[in-house]
Amino acid sequence: MKFSPISRRSWLKQGALTMAGLAMMPTEAWSHTVTHAQKNNLTFLFNTNSSFNEFTPPKVDDTTLKAILRANENPYGPPPLAAKAFQDEVFSGNRYAWETLNQLIQNIADKEGVQTDQILMAPGSSDILEKVAMVFFQKGGNVISADPSYMSLIHVSEAVGGHWKSYKLLPDSQHDLKAMEAGIDSNTKLIYICNPNNPTGSITNATDLKAFCSRVSTKVPVFVDEAYIELSDNGLKDSMVDLVSQGKNVMVARTFSKIHGMAGLRIGYLVGKKETIAQINAITRGGMGITGPSVMAATTSLKGQDFLNMSKSKIAEARAYTTAYLKKKNYNYLPSQTNFIIFEIDMDGKDFLKAMYGKGVGVRAFTFWDKNWCRVSMGTMEEMQLFTDALDQIL
Repeated sequence: MKFSPISRRSWLKQGALTMAGLAMMPTEAWSHTVTHAQKNNLTFLFNTNSSFNEFTPPKVDDTTLKAILRANENPYGPPPLAAKAFQDEVFSGNRYAWETLNQLIQNIADKEGVQTDQILMAPGSSDILEKVAMVFFQKGGNVISADPSYMSLIHVSEAVGGHWKSYKLLPDSQHDLKAMEAGIDSNTKLIYICNPNNPTGSITNATDLKAFCSRVSTKVPVFVDEAYIELSDNGLKDSMVDLVSQGKNVMVARTFSKIHGMAGLRIGYLVGKKETIAQINAITRGGMGITGPSVMAATTSLKGQDFLNMSKSKIAEARAYTTAYLKKKNYNYLPSQTNFIIFEIDMDGKDFLKAMYGKGVGVRAFTFWDKNWCRVSMGTMEEMQLFTDALDQIL
């Protein structure tokens, strides 16, 4: 895909960043959306005609919650050595962190088998999703993705003039790759695939997906969001990143927020063709938003596997416990290979959230496929027991 030359200043003047509050950082935008919905007593967070939406949570002081299971955070992180590296680097906070950032980029490039100019750093992968949407859809076009899927890229692409073409997941919760490929038209600028998928937790067969990405990327760029890939059964073996080193027009996003347990430290990266990375960098400056301490924490976390293995094992244990509970209670849940599970609730989503928060348990609730759903993140085993106890009292 080619972009016409445009300066950062000219692009900003077009108003792309002012639409729908996009001038805010992702966390600030989310907080603003929730606060606005709560203040106006809105049932849903987003003003959209889409069949997929999220119920507004009640306004509650988080210090009163016994279990916060709503943001797919790793309850065991950050890794102790990474936390120490963060603390030590604070004393160098008067200096810009370009040197240490460049070293981290080199480490990531070596790990992924690509060149450093094929890496884009950013404060979390959501930031990358939004920047890609701003760059790709500044002149309209459509983005193809699953229904449901993670909506950050979708919402921003619509806000700057794009259009969402959604394709319902297959009965086994995998992406409908055939339908998505058939849906490509002259206005398609990007295919977005979240794998494992959020909010469903399901994973699409890696062999099928790799063939799809390899074939389809000759027509249109493919963005694969792998925020949860390391938590899946096969882990990085199922990654699409090797397609980038093969020269395919594929982008792969990763984050340190999940298995690395560093959600609050805000660091992620994109792997793609150097031309694509250059075009995004021409408008945005992803590395500028990352603090030096976060860079050092990520660098340290990359060096060790023990914490990652421990996290994956404990999260799988909590997932097995929760799945067994849902199965025993005959709840319809979707198979998950992530640190969250989604299941149907026979109750209004907003009322359900009010009841769960009232029990001291924070979760999320969605509507799609004409059904209401609860998505619960995996916490410690004690937190999951609090969750199941609360569910017993409410449903």
